[in-house]
Amino acid sequence: MESELLNFFNRVHQSYAWWQIAIQLLLIGAVIFWVVRFLQGTRGARMLKGIGIVLVTGYLVVHLVAQKFGLGQIEYLYGNFLVFAGFASIVVFQPELRRGLMRLGEARIFGGWSRQVGDEIEQLVESATFLSRRKIGALVAIERETGLAALSENGTRLDAELSADLLNTIFWPNSPLHDLGVVVTQGRIAFAAVQFPLAESGELERELGSRHRAAVGLSQESDAVVLVVSEETGDISIAESGRLIRKLTPDSLRGLLNELLGRGDDEDVKRAAA
Repeated sequence: MESELLNFFNRVHQSYAWWQIAIQLLLIGAVIFWVVRFLQGTRGARMLKGIGIVLVTGYLVVHLVAQKFGLGQIEYLYGNFLVFAGFASIVVFQPELRRGLMRLGEARIFGGWSRQVGDEIEQLVESATFLSRRKIGALVAIERETGLAALSENGTRLDAELSADLLNTIFWPNSPLHDLGVVVTQGRIAFAAVQFPLAESGELERELGSRHRAAVGLSQESDAVVLVVSEETGDISIAESGRLIRKLTPDSLRGLLNELLGRGDDEDVKRAAA
């Protein structure tokens, strides 16, 4: 098997110049890196890694065995299997493909936070502190590069200036919009009463409820930073890239938001996650 593998690489080396091989490997590596980075933090990422390892290993084994024992039929059948696996992947990764189309359609080239981002973070921290002390549940998604308009189409459009008073009013018990989540876009409260996608129950601790599942679920499906306040304990948490940072103080929340939204440093995140 080792000699067959060496012969395979020797034939490749004789067929192509070294710089051609290097360019092809760089292009393939760039595509793989982009796909893995695109799916990072999603449920599809783990599945993609598993499928990739199985298919690559299978291809090498089948190709070498077929050449050694003259089993061309097996190599032909495996090639057809790869085509079938490609179509099956479209079905398996349908949520990730949908998220990719959303990114292409909604990504803002010149998007970002307004110049008053520091004041807006203060409003978020003030509201989270107020709601935490009174054990009032809250769920706020701060949009970054990936637009959330398609997700928010079934919510209630507000397009109001971000303020702690307005957030407190929205999440006050029995108010018309207190259920579900709020979407903040470019420093404005764009939508309220928005249903966020839920993470799978097995991915979180059992004591965490639907708000935390929704926060992690949205952070898996987009690059949004999601602020969540527990109704049971009053704990403040941040979900980002599929991870949940819990039990934040107002100061650690401020530092973490500054870091995630581009105005902090690494020490802020370390202090927040401690």
